[in-house]
Amino acid sequence: MYTVREAAQITGLTEHAVRFYTDKGLVPSVQRNKNNIRLFDEESINWLYGAKCLKQTGMPIEVIKMYVDLCLEGDSTVPKRFALMKEYREIAYVQLEEAKRRADHLEQKVTQYQAILEHRIPDTTNPGNWDKVQKDA
Repeated sequence: MYTVREAAQITGLTEHAVRFYTDKGLVPSVQRNKNNIRLFDEESINWLYGAKCLKQTGMPIEVIKMYVDLCLEGDSTVPKRFALMKEYREIAYVQLEEAKRRADHLEQKVTQYQAILEHRIPDTTNPGNWDKVQKDA
């Protein structure tokens, strides 16, 4: 059995996150000793990993809880779990495309700043100078 600290070390979560996930019902197999201290077995560690992975996808805690509840209901919920994963996969793909656009924009800015630093183009990036740049143009 593992303590909160040990579970955090094993999963790479913070101790706060381990407690939070437990309190939200995302670790149904967590146990407590006579002093009400949380104790985690291997199954509990797996639930923590699962919650961590789903949270990293951007899935809200409430939806992760729904997923946990579906898992606990058993194999009859596989179609619902499948649909949930497909839905969040699509959301992740949209976010990926948005992240690519942001990265492309930043790449253009880096290229622009490199040219400014090398005195190949004037600095038109500073909004404080835009009137001046427009008047000079």
